[in-house]
Amino acid sequence: MSSKDVLPAVQEKSAPTDEEVGEELCLLDLEDADSLLLHVEDLISQHLDEFPEDQLDDDAARYAAKMTKASITDGTRDGHLRIIKYYITFHIRRNKKWDPKRVDDKTPHDITAFITQKCGPVEQGFEGRKYSTAVSTRAALTMWYKNIRPNESLTEWWLDSVSNTWRGLPTRSRQVSQFMVGLEKTKAKSGEVSSSARALALEDIHRLHNHCLDPNLTLSQKRAGIIRYTAYVLAWLMLLRIDEVIKLRFENFEKIPGERKYVDISLNTRKQNQTGLLHSWRLHANDSDPVVCPVRAFILLASLYGPEIKKSGPLFLHVTAQGAVMQSQPLTASVLSRALSRDLQGLGYASWALYGTHSFRCGGCQYRIKVKRGSADMVAAWGGWSQVEAVTMFRYFYSPNDNHEFMHDYDRNY
Repeated sequence: MSSKDVLPAVQEKSAPTDEEVGEELCLLDLEDADSLLLHVEDLISQHLDEFPEDQLDDDAARYAAKMTKASITDGTRDGHLRIIKYYITFHIRRNKKWDPKRVDDKTPHDITAFITQKCGPVEQGFEGRKYSTAVSTRAALTMWYKNIRPNESLTEWWLDSVSNTWRGLPTRSRQVSQFMVGLEKTKAKSGEVSSSARALALEDIHRLHNHCLDPNLTLSQKRAGIIRYTAYVLAWLMLLRIDEVIKLRFENFEKIPGERKYVDISLNTRKQNQTGLLHSWRLHANDSDPVVCPVRAFILLASLYGPEIKKSGPLFLHVTAQGAVMQSQPLTASVLSRALSRDLQGLGYASWALYGTHSFRCGGCQYRIKVKRGSADMVAAWGGWSQVEAVTMFRYFYSPNDNHEFMHDYDRNY
């Protein structure tokens, strides 16, 4: 064999480093925090007995009450305010010169110190509260720092080297995320069930279909239901979060005239892939289960929009109370998230608050593994996830909130 015939060596990709996996876990933590914000009022109300008012009766507590009242005027957030008062009181009692409105490199430590006091182990002198208390506390403190610095970014935490000023929200800092990831692992080892979002399974999607397309609905309800359900089924099939599916545009779709077997969808970027590389899906018709058939969903949507709606811009549009489809008003992630909560409540789900923006992605992953019998690498490729992201993908396959009701069948041999 000549030198020309020698094949080039295949360059193997190195396994993700601990640092890369840790970074991905922090990103997932931030995504979970965003997902839970939709139901944070309910979450906080469940833990208010851990922040009793009668323990806020000294000079530090009175100062904290004065500060929160002056900075937050939203009277509907009583639960948030009580946690914030505890946070300020905790630090003032430790250091009378502590400034509640100071935001610098020490602020993330202030946040984790308070959460440690509430959720750290009892044998070490802490209160031993559950991980969900930490989640509630973080959400309340997010509100505090949003209110005292209303012009800052709500998604970042970074140092402006020019002004030497920290920008964004300290509750979104890497230090706080690492702390929350570690706390969740510690609580899980002690047997505590995680508060992560619950997956929407195939039967849940069937129920949502029947609920959104109920023939007894009014005209405007039917029209809004078609749009909601199309968004639901696409998010579930494509493994997208609500905030991702809502960004789909007419331009992302390639539908060949007369082709009824599949539809191609392409996105320029994903939230976890900002390199500009194209990711695409080919969604096939599903005659064996028409409820989750993407082609049928598109036909419904096309029939609703008709020739009046221009086929450009955002795909999912607002429907007025009179049933008019408003192309100038695209559906937003917050509106669709609240609609999901209402739909689940309308179906009688007592656990509706456990479902969030990740529930479609989690359920879609489980569907492709358990029902479609796909492999983990197939699901990773379908979702467009990197090798590092795939390491943490197990969180989507399994959640402590899912599937325990079926455990009695797990060892069935017939």
